[in-house]
Parts: sequence; structure tokens; C-alpha cells
Amino acid sequence: MYTSSFIFTDDVYIVSTINFMLKIAVIGPESTGKTALCEQLARHFNTVWEPELARSYVGNLNREYTFEDVWEIARRQIVIEKQYEQNNTAHKIVFFDTDLIITKVWLEYKYKQVPDFVTQRLSERFIDFYLLCKPDIDWEPDPVREHGDDREFFYAWYKREIENLDIPYAEIEGLGEKRFRNALKAILLYLEEKI
Repeated sequence: MYTSSFIFTDDVYIVSTINFMLKIAVIGPESTGKTALCEQLARHFNTVWEPELARSYVGNLNREYTFEDVWEIARRQIVIEKQYEQNNTAHKIVFFDTDLIITKVWLEYKYKQVPDFVTQRLSERFIDFYLLCKPDIDWEPDPVREHGDDREFFYAWYKREIENLDIPYAEIEGLGEKRFRNALKAILLYLEEKI
């Protein structure tokens, strides 16, 4: 969990009036600005964000990852989610840099199998709102990225998964500050419907 410095604005006040913990997952294909967006939004709302667990887990392996590793990543993601469920008044809003949808698709695409506990957990609809990042940013290679040429394919798959769960979402596009502003606008529109 990371915290950020505080910038007070009217929309921060709006978030302060909600009587539940708003859980927002920022997902999308590789290299679509998810981490930067989480950092910006957490700073803006003076709150916490959870970094992408798979990135640190795979990055610390001294070998190729396996099905068992992805299974363990999913298990750890659920542990983190349950910590927020048990302490659901600590923050008004929390951002997650990816979530179980990404892990489910990873398991299905790479190994053609998804453990029942992953499907079951997703059906519990822990996340309240998704920010789905479009692949309109140039792909930047790094040691844990694998699918620079398939970003539109995975974008469409993630979108189907969100829609199958029937959870509200917004598609986020734009470069730099525009991307942040589009995400902020989507969150506020979602909140207007909730409060």
C-alpha cells in the first residue's frame, strides 16, 4: 500500500461525504499508464493505492513463472482485498493497480484453466468501479511485459470480463494530464449516481 501527499479540491470534498469505502480498480493491457494513474489519483484524493502484485512477484523470481506462481498471485490478491473488507472504514476511496480480472485472463490465456477460487471471488464483486485504460499510449518494454502486440486483444477481453460481472466502468484514454482528468471525471460521474 502506498500513500500520497494531499491536494484539496471540491471533488475531494465530494468523496469525503460518502459513507462507504469506494474501491476502484485501474486495469488495462500492458503499458497503458495504470500505475501512473493510480499514483496521481491517490495523491489527488489523499488516499492509498495498492501496487500491482504480479509485477513485484514475477520481477523477484530468478526463473520463468509457472501456473503455480500465478495461482499464488491470485491468492495474495484476495488476501489484500479481504484486508480492506475487514477494515472498510479506514479510507473513503482506495485504488488498485490491476485486480483479479487481469489474473483470471492471464490464467485462461496462458494455461487454459482458472481455479474455482478466482471465479468465485470475482463473482463476489469486491470492486465497485473500474477504470479501463485504452492502449493509446506507446508500449514500453520491460522485463515483465510480454504482449506488446496484443494490447487491443486483451483490452477487449478485459472489457468483456467487466461487463460479464455487471460492474460499472469507464474507458480511459488520453495522454498525460488529459488521461488523469478523464479518469477523475469518470469517478465523479460515477459518484453522482451513487450519492
